[in-house]
Amino acid sequence: MDEDDWSEQISRIEARLEELAGMAERCRKIILVSKVVIYVGAGLLLGAVLGLLGSNAVVALGAIAAVLGGTVSLGSNVSTLRQTMAAMATAETVRSDLIGRMDLRLVGDAQ
Repeated sequence: MDEDDWSEQISRIEARLEELAGMAERCRKIILVSKVVIYVGAGLLLGAVLGLLGSNAVVALGAIAAVLGGTVSLGSNVSTLRQTMAAMATAETVRSDLIGRMDLRLVGDAQ
């Protein structure tokens, strides 16, 4: 295999790594938002149960929906993040293997 083929493969892998990194960052942001929604929903539910918000069934139902929706979103994105990180590790291993197979030359000090 000539050097252009190696470089092309490595470039494709690096583009995939950038794509996966963007996906991982989106998952992290959604995870953070999901946690906030869960905490706010739990706080509202606690306030409704303790009677701090009056006897408003709409608030209680909204709080329950927020906790459940946040939990589902959190679980889904944690799973996606794990899969993305595993795919990144695999791609990095393949990239390192390709680089290791290349016949690289050391450039000496220019004096």
